[in-house]
Amino acid sequence: MRQREFEEHVGRALDGLPPLIKERMENVEVLVTQWATREQLIDSGLSRRHHILGLYEGVPLPDRGANYGMVLPDRITIFQGAVEAVCRSQDELEDEIRKTVVHEVAHHFGIDDHQLRAMGY
Repeated sequence: MRQREFEEHVGRALDGLPPLIKERMENVEVLVTQWATREQLIDSGLSRRHHILGLYEGVPLPDRGANYGMVLPDRITIFQGAVEAVCRSQDELEDEIRKTVVHEVAHHFGIDDHQLRAMGY
């Protein structure tokens, strides 16, 4: 799939978030790249680029104190190559994009992987 079409799917996943979530997202940008960089893999503790579908990098909202300001936006990166590698159909791809976006947005709100698993993600 072309990156632009993939980005449109990511945009629809973001648009599908509940309004309260969208309103509270602050100082975060969402990007699409093909694969995680070596640095992103090292920072995430993974060794293979196809194991990481998305990544949140930044300061989660609950951790932002009074001194938080004048900082570059947090980043949510969705890795197109990795997502496509685990999907066999268009429907599966769209579902995985949605799940990955929700997962990374949850990190922006301070929800860790353990909590996400407990919630069924």
